[in-house]
Amino acid sequence: MGKITNEDELIALVKKELFTAVIGDIMDKLGLLNQFLPPQIQPLRADMTVVGIAMPVLEADVIESSEAGHNPVLRKPFGLMLEALDDLKRNEVYICTGASPSYALWGELMSVRATQLGAVGAVVNGYSRDTNGILEMNFPTFSYGSYAKDQAPRGKVIDFRTPIEMNGVIINSGDYVIGDRDGVCIVPKEASEEIFRLAFEKARGEKVVFQKIKEGMAAKEAFEIYGIM
Repeated sequence: MGKITNEDELIALVKKELFTAVIGDIMDKLGLLNQFLPPQIQPLRADMTVVGIAMPVLEADVIESSEAGHNPVLRKPFGLMLEALDDLKRNEVYICTGASPSYALWGELMSVRATQLGAVGAVVNGYSRDTNGILEMNFPTFSYGSYAKDQAPRGKVIDFRTPIEMNGVIINSGDYVIGDRDGVCIVPKEASEEIFRLAFEKARGEKVVFQKIKEGMAAKEAFEIYGIM
């Protein structure tokens, strides 16, 4: 894939040339068989894509009550959500799970703040809201869809930059998050160099196979010659 000198260049190249299907195929071949998030998590608009670095956020359901518990975090209106949001860095993706998928975990004001900080997207295992505003901003947001019910009295962020698990997929700080209309996959940081190298090779090879089949080559012959289908 040529020499890549920095994170910005890598992310731009991945966004330009790769997609979840080809990256997923490579991870399958390397034995990483469970790297896709639940299929319910989809972009708010079909042409939205996200390529960035995971900033994992752990949410928990709460019951609004006047009785204080033992955890001071739970006494705060959103738990640690505002701190997590303000801690986003350039090229990061706010990726959140842990709560029941019954209310919104992301919204327009969060998108505004994330944009200011250079973050590149949000992926939540639940709903998002303020859809018109997010679409107008064109901030890449992946969720179960639009639902206005707020998290404030129902859920709180209890930690961030901590490993999270989403339907068996482990997500660590620094992993890569790749999303498009076919879903969202997680590329483990420690294997990312090999995965991206092989994915670029496959994506470029697929263009050759596409042209050959378009010219009339049989699928079986194309696979025997190029090993791609």
